[in-house]
Amino acid sequence: MSTSGRPDPGPRGDERGDGARDPRLLGDPRLLQEPAWAGGVRTLGAPRADLADAPGRQDSDRPHGSGPLEVEVRDEWVPMPDGTRLHARIWAPVVDEPVPVLLEYLPYRLDDWTAPRDSERHPWYAAHGYASVRVDIRGTGSSDGLFDDEYSVQELDDGIALIEWLAARPWSTGAVGAFGISWGGFNALQLAGRAPAALKAIVTVCSTDDRYDNDVHYMGGAVLGIDMASWGGTMFAFNSRPPRPEVVGADWVARWRERLEHNRPMTTTWLSHQERDDYWRHGSVCEDYSSITAAVLAVGGWADPYRDAVLRLVENVDAPVKGIIGPWSHQYPDRGLAPGPGIGFLQETLRWWDRWLLDCPNGVDAEPALRAWINDSEPPATYYAERTGRWVAASTWPSPSTEARIVPLVSLRGGADGPVVVRSPQSTGLDAGRFFPFGNATDLPPDQRAEDGRSVCFDLPVDSPLDVLGSVVADLAVASDVPDGTVVVRLCDVAPDGSSTLVTRGVLNLNKRNGRDRADDPMEARVEQVVRVALVSTGHSFPAGHRLRIAVSSAYWPWVWPHPVEATLTLDPTRSSVTLPVWTRGPGDGSAEHPVDDGVAFEAPERAEPLAVRALPPATDLPQRSVSHDVGTGEWVLDVDPGYGGGREYPDGLVFTEDSRETYRIVDGDPLSASAESRWAIGLEKPTWKAWLETTSRITATAEAFRVENTVRAWARDGGPGAETVLVADRTFDELVPRTSA
Repeated sequence: MSTSGRPDPGPRGDERGDGARDPRLLGDPRLLQEPAWAGGVRTLGAPRADLADAPGRQDSDRPHGSGPLEVEVRDEWVPMPDGTRLHARIWAPVVDEPVPVLLEYLPYRLDDWTAPRDSERHPWYAAHGYASVRVDIRGTGSSDGLFDDEYSVQELDDGIALIEWLAARPWSTGAVGAFGISWGGFNALQLAGRAPAALKAIVTVCSTDDRYDNDVHYMGGAVLGIDMASWGGTMFAFNSRPPRPEVVGADWVARWRERLEHNRPMTTTWLSHQERDDYWRHGSVCEDYSSITAAVLAVGGWADPYRDAVLRLVENVDAPVKGIIGPWSHQYPDRGLAPGPGIGFLQETLRWWDRWLLDCPNGVDAEPALRAWINDSEPPATYYAERTGRWVAASTWPSPSTEARIVPLVSLRGGADGPVVVRSPQSTGLDAGRFFPFGNATDLPPDQRAEDGRSVCFDLPVDSPLDVLGSVVADLAVASDVPDGTVVVRLCDVAPDGSSTLVTRGVLNLNKRNGRDRADDPMEARVEQVVRVALVSTGHSFPAGHRLRIAVSSAYWPWVWPHPVEATLTLDPTRSSVTLPVWTRGPGDGSAEHPVDDGVAFEAPERAEPLAVRALPPATDLPQRSVSHDVGTGEWVLDVDPGYGGGREYPDGLVFTEDSRETYRIVDGDPLSASAESRWAIGLEKPTWKAWLETTSRITATAEAFRVENTVRAWARDGGPGAETVLVADRTFDELVPRTSA
């Protein structure tokens, strides 16, 4: 999930769910497998004769060639220095000599929730000569101990101990790589910042180097109402799930009870740090890029909110580093989830591991610093199976092929009429789409015409094709009639028919205009100041005949939690501008000098056979995403099914049910009416046991404080259907957090 790792079963999509509703992830029912806990040996896939011909690959230098090898699966307990044991699953090639080791380290339950995604990649790596290890974080899944917080000191200390333990195994060469998406990408990056000697390389996907300003809690110094609430509620529910009886033994109910007694909502902690302080600096490798000595492959997608981190890492890390940004959502780019096209991600990462863990001279060093996809202009849609576009390559980043083009707002259509008033309805933002798109049918932003109508817009007619790659920056001369305010800037692609496609956006809490660490810097009423709003990076091609639109609003619910009092902003276009990162190298013509896609090419996606999970029908037929408006009261309601996977049945007989709704409410004209609620119901059942739980998490606010309410109820049946059902937990948390700058 961030946190900050959103899940991907993959869960902080893959971090937030395994996508079990998509038949492409379920596998062939003829491929039913025994649970990996039982161990065993299997041969995966067929020989890949074409791998040896891949660009730059030198399979003659690999100890086992292009594979595949037989794979052994086993579970082990990994002891931590304090005696706590972490539950690990190891896929290893059946060979006589030691092999390098890969680690994925998550809180998302290897026994069930991430098992479908795990089955696609860990066995694949093992079949190609690596021991691939999946470990549940302390206090999650079936690992011992108690969970405390995301990316805590304890989590990272355990991670270092894990790396050292893996490096010291007799079946290990001592060279370790770490990888993951979202949460696993986060802690791989953070562990690299600790620079353990055995960690030679990492692959970090959809992750961030900045826990404060590029995660699910704050954006531009503003509270992210959408994920502060929903992700907090999700992790409260996830951390309430039980250990598996088959793994921990007969005292599983007692262990679960202890876990539930310790589990606390993290939302209160996150809201208690409204400024960038030491809490957020911990785990933010942007504080010291030089601390990273392992080779870094950073991967992101234009439909994922963490994409800025790829560009920052490529620019700032001193160790060997490469970046790839595709059109993807919060998913591994080989899983066939929207938007595509996907790539042979496992093959690409295998080359990375071969170079840095096996020291194979396979040409990885000579590849471009950044390979990025530029989306073509397409009509607005909440779902694209595949985006059209092209790949480009930059030998360095920032690239000399990117030109910073400054465009004064006064020169744009709508900018020559003098100062303009920006006072947006509180319902502005309901068409923002999902903060973490996972490839679901309603994730992406719809047509922005309604949002544009609630904003002040400045249009630039596009006379010839214009490619943008990088970070757009808006410098706005604004004044506010009250001390607290928010300014939101969207970049849209407007077609000749008037349809408006969201390209990217940025947010600034005006209290943080001089630094995200400031809590005492309100705007002086009606005094104009020039503020900088950094939009999230993008790669987009504007065709001739379209308009490039800059839309400015003072509200963006539920992405941004509103300040207690509505602000009226005055914007002066004569002192305002937008800086566009224009990519100056056009599409190649296929010649040797100008190859198509800048010569960037990837293999087709390849994975191991997925675990044969059967999707269960949804418990309700509610729409995935709906917006309603009570005309009489002025209340707007956004109701969402986050779509993390729903119910599924596993090959070992486990029936896993999962239902969730998120509801966001606000009344136009009343920012204090905002509320965000997350509700979960989760069940796990086998013939000899059953566990189920319900949680509710809700945030509201007064002018002085946020109110955070959470409840959890959990039940267990230790035995068959006739056994006694016991209440394991019934807890309520009702907490107030003072508003300091948000």
